[in-house]
Amino acid sequence: MTDINPADKGAFFQAVDEACKKAVWCAIATVDGDKPRVRIVHPTWDGDTLWFATGPDSPKARHLRNNPLVDVQYQVAPPDFVHIMVRGTAELVSDATAKEHAWNVIDYDLTQFGSTGPEDPNFLPIKIIPTRVERSEMFGSMNKQIWRA
Repeated sequence: MTDINPADKGAFFQAVDEACKKAVWCAIATVDGDKPRVRIVHPTWDGDTLWFATGPDSPKARHLRNNPLVDVQYQVAPPDFVHIMVRGTAELVSDATAKEHAWNVIDYDLTQFGSTGPEDPNFLPIKIIPTRVERSEMFGSMNKQIWRA
């Protein structure tokens, strides 16, 4: 296992972003009361911040309002077989400037999911601030690299 030092943070997150783009979809775990919930989402990296969108009344939004802690897991299929795990805190974004930023950063067409633009009240960006990011191969058994906030 290798801990990422501050000088290597940029290169580490670039490698994480490249791997995540190959995976496309990932699983996010939230907490519903005392029960874990896992769903498929498509987040986008923006440096060392992860963004995705949901609706303000979605189960994800309700769970995150009550408990902002999340785990996100990507699995890149063979031949790469890269595994990315992100642990962090989710922020539900309501600031107009931040919503505009999220709309421009998220790398898929949000209108496919019913949003009409960053000012749409049904567009709720979720900003994940990682506290720990792991990049490894073979389900964490090889070449494990860990960044911690």
